[in-house]
Amino acid sequence: MRIGVIGTGRIGALHARTLSRHREVGSLILTDADPARARELAHRLGETAAPGVDEVFRWGVDAVVITAATAAHAELIGRAARSGLPVFCEKPIALDLPATLTALAEVETAGTVLQLGFQRRFDAGYAGAREAVRSGRLGRLHTVRAMTCDQSPPPAAWLPLSGGLFRDTLIHDFDVLRWVTGREVTDVYATGSDAGPPLFAAAGDVGTGAALLTLDDGTLAVATATRLNGAGYDVRMELAGERDTVVVGLDDRTPVASTEPTGPPPADKPWPGFVERFGPAYEAELAAFVGVVRGERANPCDGHEALQSLRIAEACEISRRERRPVPLAEIPDGARPS
Repeated sequence: MRIGVIGTGRIGALHARTLSRHREVGSLILTDADPARARELAHRLGETAAPGVDEVFRWGVDAVVITAATAAHAELIGRAARSGLPVFCEKPIALDLPATLTALAEVETAGTVLQLGFQRRFDAGYAGAREAVRSGRLGRLHTVRAMTCDQSPPPAAWLPLSGGLFRDTLIHDFDVLRWVTGREVTDVYATGSDAGPPLFAAAGDVGTGAALLTLDDGTLAVATATRLNGAGYDVRMELAGERDTVVVGLDDRTPVASTEPTGPPPADKPWPGFVERFGPAYEAELAAFVGVVRGERANPCDGHEALQSLRIAEACEISRRERRPVPLAEIPDGARPS
């Protein structure tokens, strides 16, 4: 199998290294907006660098992995679909709903595969939480708390291109909330703060955000995120039911310190970032994609799943700006009229 990797930045390089080791992947063609970066990575991996996207498609590949800048995702997905190629794409499909729906329509028309990179679905902790909910171990679920805390902010120049905290960061929490609970969000109320370093306000974004989400069975969920958590990279989910409570992301590397006299000691080596925290999950999702391309398994996270998480993020952005509750029914889902 020959796979084209479009984008060789941090996550693209990680995916390329993973794929180059996969026993079912014979070779890779790498390209990037910075050709020198693609050439350097290809040299290190013993793979082939292409001068641009055109060559990736012209030289012939069996599938495409898209890790380019978010603004390029929708166009590349459409091009791959028109070429009849299965695609793995990092989230999101696009930064707005119209472009997302257009890309999904192209995939549907072509009858091709689109798998989105929501790696938390492949993390052992989240899988355990899903099993605890679905098995009935927790009883009726009443409260969920989810959080994503980056240790340090991204480059200031990148923030205006990210889509904002809710679309870029909390979208992972929205996706895994749906996946773990099996429920849909019906209403959101969100707010955010740009207090702290001025780069957030300059980008029209917030450095910290919070959303209160109501699920379709009455469960309440709170999702929070921040881009400046000096203690370390902290991603957790707590699920509380009438019978039991479980926690995802609580281990000896969780960057928290207890103030209780008998509490656990602080982590010696707190997680520095998402690559370290979710390394095995990233490998598992790409292994799943290879299996999908080979026809050995079903798509674990298609474009319509990703659309639902983007709809939640869109509702949160509206709620933050307009300071009001927003029903998800206000956000188009692309469904055909019945």
